[in-house]
Amino acid sequence: MKQFDSIIIGSGQAGTPLVFSMASKGQKVAFIEKEHLGGTCLNVGCTPTKTYVASARRMWDISQSEALGVDFSGSFKSNIPKIKERKDALIAKSVKGITNGVENHKNITYYKGTAHFVNDTTVAINGEHITAPKIAINVGGRPFVPAEYKDIPHLTNQSILDLTELPKHLVIIGGSYIGLEFGQIFRRFGSEVTIIERGDRIIKREDEEVSAEIHTFLKEEGINFVFNAKKIEPSYQNDEVTLTINDDTIIKGSHLLLAIGRVPNTDVLHIENTSITTTQRGFIEVDDYCRTNVEGIFALGDCNGKGAFTHTAYNDYQIVEDYLFGDKKRKISDRIQTYGLFVDPPLGRCGMTKAEALQKGINVLEGRREMSRIARAKEKGETYGFMSILVDADTHKIIGATILGTGGDEIVTSILNVMYAGKTYDLIKDSVVLHPTVSELIPTSLERLKAVE
Repeated sequence: MKQFDSIIIGSGQAGTPLVFSMASKGQKVAFIEKEHLGGTCLNVGCTPTKTYVASARRMWDISQSEALGVDFSGSFKSNIPKIKERKDALIAKSVKGITNGVENHKNITYYKGTAHFVNDTTVAINGEHITAPKIAINVGGRPFVPAEYKDIPHLTNQSILDLTELPKHLVIIGGSYIGLEFGQIFRRFGSEVTIIERGDRIIKREDEEVSAEIHTFLKEEGINFVFNAKKIEPSYQNDEVTLTINDDTIIKGSHLLLAIGRVPNTDVLHIENTSITTTQRGFIEVDDYCRTNVEGIFALGDCNGKGAFTHTAYNDYQIVEDYLFGDKKRKISDRIQTYGLFVDPPLGRCGMTKAEALQKGINVLEGRREMSRIARAKEKGETYGFMSILVDADTHKIIGATILGTGGDEIVTSILNVMYAGKTYDLIKDSVVLHPTVSELIPTSLERLKAVE
């Protein structure tokens, strides 16, 4: 049996930097990846989808050119093979960089294949048993596909990126983050798009006003929505998918995208051979330092259920790296929730929503500004959305922010930084901000706080 100092299973945004950190400190590390170096974000997540968002944005820019005084004559259309080619080239360049780094490091032994546990200290890979006192699990997750769709031709967030032709009618089940992003992308590319949601509104995790505003501008772009789809019966015939909703509504489409959640890839690890504890949903239970209940075993990224984002996975790496080689000051509980929805205009979020804050009994004040009342947004011709900053009336500290509108995914970080600094909202209320920008209305919105009930 081959002995290593550490074994890392999975090459996502936590596993990859961790393996290089360990190897740089002289540790002999076994690095295992079953599919593609770089994990979900690089290969089938953030990187490829945002290249598609960029192409879709160019389509929108052209369609809106006359409204901004640019005469345009002629026709234009999306070129799916070229869009895919650009995406693949970007991914290949990044993967090549990781591959070269792994293959050329004397302290890293790379295994391509699916690993599983033999016991708490031993891992089987490609018929070989390897062991180490420290094991890091970074296996990520995959799209959830209900049993009733197993025999129905369908797409996931991964396979839709392999399309080389434009869907005539893309039907999406799931009105949350992935479904909305792909819905707008392919609507702008030229597909008819219908989004089917089991609930009564999209992205139910957000405050109702956020859901309503995003629904409004996506509907204006021509996306069809079906809500309260409590019962969905799928069938497939003559190259067409048919969805019977609540026994009376029938939706037919050329392609079906399932965007109804993700599950952790922990089921391939044979965790039952170990003492590692998991939740009912299969997430590996960890403490504030990403430690499992088994000494020496850590779980990082999506598989630990503590975050479902690239930035939280990378922070998991920072926490484990600091625990192993630093002063053990970084903790999961110290991070403030932040994320984006990359529709256009985008949503940037940090901290609590209004509903969450009120549920906690906080005396909430809100500074708010509609994008239609912001000069820069009007000048750009992008006036959908609003900015909302929530303040604890008792401490004067910012507890959350929603920036829905042009630049919202970037602007929200300025609010997040104040929250991490532990300062009151007065710090930015009295700041002098660059004009003309969307951000310059943050201080203005904080001058007139109103109570939230």
